Amino acid sequence: MSMIPLDRTSPMPLWAQLEIDLRRRLEAGEFNDGFFPTDLDLTEAYEVSRHTVREAVRHLNKTGLLKRERGRGTIVNRAEFEQSLGTLYSLFQSVESTGVEQTSELLGLEVVSDPVAASHLQVSEEAKLVLLERLRLAGGAPLAVDRAWLPHDIAAELMGVDWSHTALYAELAKIGAPVPNQGWERLTPIVPSATDRSRLGLRKTDAAFFLERLGCRDGRRLEWRTTIIRGDRYRFVTDWSAGGQSELRPSAVPPTPA
Repeated sequence: MSMIPLDRTSPMPLWAQLEIDLRRRLEAGEFNDGFFPTDLDLTEAYEVSRHTVREAVRHLNKTGLLKRERGRGTIVNRAEFEQSLGTLYSLFQSVESTGVEQTSELLGLEVVSDPVAASHLQVSEEAKLVLLERLRLAGGAPLAVDRAWLPHDIAAELMGVDWSHTALYAELAKIGAPVPNQGWERLTPIVPSATDRSRLGLRKTDAAFFLERLGCRDGRRLEWRTTIIRGDRYRFVTDWSAGGQSELRPSAVPPTPA
């Protein structure tokens, strides 16, 4: 793919124009081999100063599209797994559909009372809930820390499940329990706790997503889930289509389940 020449008569700064064109080339997959031009290469190709190049690359680093590594220079930060927004998905299936094995390490499986989860599930604060905590791995490498709370009357039979290579919704179906078919999700950037950061193999400066999900079945609330996902291994995408609708909601008010 050819580069687009920068417009020196435009009021837009040259570094911003350069960032836009490099982003276009990145999203088109031009650098899929992981190689990214050096600052000198870009300076010569676009006929701009090194300061202009560094400013454009600095912004691409901040958005996570590029990263600088000692001894390697600037490389393309390719996420390994993608998931569409606006779909009730299975992390297990999302990973395995790429041909990578998804496994889990069980961190905890117990009956608890949790006022936050109870409020989302619309049960009393003292209600018994099953809490399933897992470290999710893709190809043997940490991907996410996943915590799911379910009403005890629905999930009690899950206490004896081997969670090393299976999905929660698949196990619910096996015992004849209702499986979520609607709900909402909220995605937020997060700085994980030291414990979760260690589990995921993240440094203090590494990005992570915090995903909250309320899963329902025909209006009944069945699952409250929080998942911390490595930002360098997973990304969320949305597809626009004719007749589709995308909506921004106030951050303080979660969407109402359909």
